[in-house]
Amino acid sequence: MNTLILRTAAPVITALMLLFSVFVLLRGHNEPGGGFIGGLIAASALAIFGIAHGPGAVQRAIRFHPMAIAGAGLFLATMSGLASLIAGVPFMSGLWVYPDILGVEVPLSTVMSFDIGVYLVVVGAITAIALALETEPENGSAHDEGSR
Repeated sequence: MNTLILRTAAPVITALMLLFSVFVLLRGHNEPGGGFIGGLIAASALAIFGIAHGPGAVQRAIRFHPMAIAGAGLFLATMSGLASLIAGVPFMSGLWVYPDILGVEVPLSTVMSFDIGVYLVVVGAITAIALALETEPENGSAHDEGSR
């Protein structure tokens, strides 16, 4: 399935899907979507790129180990919940701050940081699974020895 058309179109499709995944992540506050669905779309984009160019190209493109991405997302989601305990409100309560950035008041919330954490967990975990499935087994693995 590694055709010239797929290898040529995969980077464009991947970029569009990643952009759409961020749109779905940000849209999830007020409408359907959010971190989980956005993460699935991003992982699907990386899977398409991996099918076209191989797992090594995906690993070079994401620059971090997929489980490190998932771990960072889990940490961010956990910290989003713990921030509410520090503020003295029930766990996972939404907290908002309104900093002025370049003269514009920007609303930031722990809800959004939790969604971003979920996004990273899903992208990291699903990408790790996809890369493990696409990677060829090494010679002399336990499975090969048992079949002799």
